[in-house]
Amino acid sequence: MLVDGKPMRSIWSTQAGGSVSIIDQTKLPHELVIEQLHSLGDAAKAIATMAVRGAPLIGATAAYGIALAARADASDAGLAEASAVLTATRPTARNLKWALDQMHTALIDLPIDQRVDVAYQRADAICEEDIQINKAIGAHGLPLIQALATAHPERPVNVLTHCNAGWLATVDWGTATAPLYLAHQSDIDLHIWVDETRPRSQGAALTAWELGHQGISHHLITDTSSGHLMQTGQVDLIITGTDCVTATGDVCNKIGTYLVALAASDNHIPMYVATPSPTINWCLCDGRKEIPIEQRDEEEVTCMSGRTKAGQIERIRITPPTTSAMNYAFDVTPSRLITGLITERGLVEASKEALSRVFSDAAANTQANP
Repeated sequence: MLVDGKPMRSIWSTQAGGSVSIIDQTKLPHELVIEQLHSLGDAAKAIATMAVRGAPLIGATAAYGIALAARADASDAGLAEASAVLTATRPTARNLKWALDQMHTALIDLPIDQRVDVAYQRADAICEEDIQINKAIGAHGLPLIQALATAHPERPVNVLTHCNAGWLATVDWGTATAPLYLAHQSDIDLHIWVDETRPRSQGAALTAWELGHQGISHHLITDTSSGHLMQTGQVDLIITGTDCVTATGDVCNKIGTYLVALAASDNHIPMYVATPSPTINWCLCDGRKEIPIEQRDEEEVTCMSGRTKAGQIERIRITPPTTSAMNYAFDVTPSRLITGLITERGLVEASKEALSRVFSDAAANTQANP
């Protein structure tokens, strides 16, 4: 995607067998800062502190983390330790475990002296695969927007998003944003409602930043505004991303997604979830009971950061000093509230039967290798 008119990815390997570059997303939207990852510790810190975030990008970063770790210790014990360190960084995103499994499979049977080169090659391939998956999601989601544009040629198609499932959450294109970017490139009159997504404000800081650089019309709204917009006929379609999907179609995504889904159901507005296949956990059946929900530091709720009129980035407390906060990072939306999943293989009903039919190879592989 474009930043100031120039193509950019969220993560890239700067040289064969060397450091890895990332956009430090904690600095956006005020500063575009490129950081270098030189070690396993750097990769783990980037994931834990959310310098990189979004399930696909977390997976890509973890893959490079294994490659960086292999430079120091490519033994079985060294790779196992690296995998344990990376697994502990974020508990919810499915792609983290998926990427680590991919790296293990690629490396475990190789001689130690071949593992570093192959680790970088596999991490690079995971990034390229992510881009292709996201482009395919965009292609399958585009007809939903085209149909609305045809039905209402007199006005823009109004799409609501929640959190950031854009190219910053992936390697490029994004999941939920891929259909939007393709629609924009097809000259469809498009307008996006961007949920701010408290407490980390990924919508305000990241999705709005992305859309602005792509030249797509959008408005930022408070999370509590989406229901009103739906009631008053100002939302045609909802597309979100996801951090984990169960084999039965339950979706775990950024906190607040469940409330968006409830309002959408009440107002008969279609809600689609952009779902790359690596995000599906075929071992889970009940999202509400089986998906671990990350709880983050309460300071993300009690404090906010922003740029002052003087140009300084400052962090301020917005609550009484005696007030504690709970900070659940995700919630689970049951499959019954989801109109459909937009996958790289097409639109799929959010059900066990439909998912296992479309992704029969992945489901069978999980059953054979739980």
